[in-house]
Amino acid sequence: MINNEKLGNAIKEKRNKLGLSQEVVSSFADIGRTHLSSIERGERKPTLETFVRLAFALKMSPSELMKYLEEKDSILEG
Repeated sequence: MINNEKLGNAIKEKRNKLGLSQEVVSSFADIGRTHLSSIERGERKPTLETFVRLAFALKMSPSELMKYLEEKDSILEG
């Protein structure tokens, strides 16, 4: 299982490192700002489509974002 909180924290950290606001990233990803906020807080997990959109909004390919998430902290539970 994926740890939603760790996933959200890593996405938020990457966004902050790029100096991007939630408004900018959510606009680029074509999702609502509150949706992104919920993902970053670990309250929601992104669908595959949303994950891909977030990756591109964070100036990464989906595989680069996954690698970043794996290197940052284990997003898997158990």
